[in-house]
Amino acid sequence: MKMSLLVLLAVFFSAVIVFSSYQLWRYNADDAENAEQYIELYGLIRHPSLTVAPEPEQSETSTVEWTVYDQYGELFAQNPDMIGWISIDGTGMDYPVMQTPDRPDFYLNHDFEKKHSDYGVPYAAESCKIDPQSDNITIYGHHMKSGKMFGVLEKYRNEAFYREHPLIRFDTRAGFGTYEIIAAFKVHPNDFKYNLFINAVDETEFDGHVRQCKALSFYNTGLTAVYGDKLISLSTCDNSRQNNRIVVVARKV
Repeated sequence: MKMSLLVLLAVFFSAVIVFSSYQLWRYNADDAENAEQYIELYGLIRHPSLTVAPEPEQSETSTVEWTVYDQYGELFAQNPDMIGWISIDGTGMDYPVMQTPDRPDFYLNHDFEKKHSDYGVPYAAESCKIDPQSDNITIYGHHMKSGKMFGVLEKYRNEAFYREHPLIRFDTRAGFGTYEIIAAFKVHPNDFKYNLFINAVDETEFDGHVRQCKALSFYNTGLTAVYGDKLISLSTCDNSRQNNRIVVVARKV
């Protein structure tokens, strides 16, 4: 009887080890596949030189304007759901941003090719607009344990990290954009519905939203925003407590 129990326990723990090993293998395989896909997508971006040579018929002093379609045109054509590209230098964040107003959370669990993926793709809230641009665009992304996707937002708890990475690049179909971070905080969505702020009714509402973001911030960035500025709010889950969010808010330069 005792021997049978030991055998059963051995079989059980062996099964646990096999299952855990499979889960680890699958996670690493998915991570590698995800990374490869974004390397391929990044490879489709065209990067302009500091100056663009004019066409022969143009004057020698004229220059050709480089547009977002020159830079991201192949990606826009490959998937019309893509509205832009977001990046933070030196952090590994370098991803397309999607939007599907008729299927709000589609890219929560689908990749750029619209296949199921636990990583998803960063995506903008369905009611936000890029042209004309809403007062605030909320962009969601997964908090991956590897630090990929929006996992880097966790590092903005540290003021020193913020000082080293104070700018966000968010280029959209409407044009290029650089943003200065004004606040980084942790909050429960029920306590502060930051994601529902899209367009301010008036200056008072805009100022109130910015004031609350600043009050919640882990530290004082020394920057703020005024009525008329355009904001982006990057949002990801805070893994230390269920349903909390890490949010980084930035104003367009």
